Amino acid sequence: MAQTPQQRRANAQFAKAEETKRGKPVSSIKKEKKVEKAPIPKIWVYLLLFVICGGILFELLRIVFSGASGFFG
Repeated sequence: MAQTPQQRRANAQFAKAEETKRGKPVSSIKKEKKVEKAPIPKIWVYLLLFVICGGILFELLRIVFSGASGFFG
């Protein structure tokens, strides 16, 4: 399969970057650190925790305030 012009430019740019690194020690090569993002936003994690923990809390309160009659018949 033939390369597209966009692929050719990207390959040339990568080759140029690799050529500048050649022969240098690893410590002197600058590496770009990419900030990794979470797969889902924090607000959704908090919302999920609220729903799960809140549901458990409300269920425990319902059991406690309904009395022990539900456990022993």
